[in-house]
Amino acid sequence: MLLEVQNLDAGYGAVPVLRGVSMQVAPGEVIAVLGSNGAGKTTLNRVLSGLMPPWAGSVRFEDTDVTGRDASLMVEAGLVHVPEGRRVFPNLSVRENLELGSYRRARANRARNFDLVVSIFPRLKERLAQAAGTLSGGEQQMLPISRAIMSKPKLMMFDEPSLGLAPNIVEQVFDIIDNIRKAGTTVLMVEQNAYSALEMCDYAYLIEAGTIVLSGTGEELIDNKHIRAAYLGGSTH
Repeated sequence: MLLEVQNLDAGYGAVPVLRGVSMQVAPGEVIAVLGSNGAGKTTLNRVLSGLMPPWAGSVRFEDTDVTGRDASLMVEAGLVHVPEGRRVFPNLSVRENLELGSYRRARANRARNFDLVVSIFPRLKERLAQAAGTLSGGEQQMLPISRAIMSKPKLMMFDEPSLGLAPNIVEQVFDIIDNIRKAGTTVLMVEQNAYSALEMCDYAYLIEAGTIVLSGTGEELIDNKHIRAAYLGGSTH
């Protein structure tokens, strides 16, 4: 397994958020973590990427115990987190934002990864000298994804990649995630857009009140009555 999580507990102050979460990710898979706002999805990503320590449980990456390891060391190991929202350095150019992605990892392959990124995102290629803060909303969503690709990650984690985007941009983002998987990168995404996530993922976990309550293939969960009622509006489109 590329990533194994066992009995993970975590929270803020004295308030528990994750309770006994266990999951696994195999190389080459797209794994979705579904749940409503406040279910614990973002906290899970923060623990896995080293942004906050767990209270209990373990995280193994490439069969190495990385529980509580610092975020910068997780990036060096190949686990890269694309956080929610348009996280760009607004006063730096698009090119400078991209180059920062290879600061901790894959610096030797920066030119090759840069060529890959601009082939996936031709719109960014046209704006390399432009300040990132002046990009459109959709372009600002593409830039952190591109910056993460620059580090040539083994596992790319997305936190609500479709949040707040127009429907046509959402479709583009999911196409991009699919292309990232096809290029050989494993993907873990937490997402409220259940239908789009289930349609493309290999396996999914449903988290409610900090606990995994359901898991299965995307196909199985799209047909699940609980998922349909709670997250798909009662239909499978």
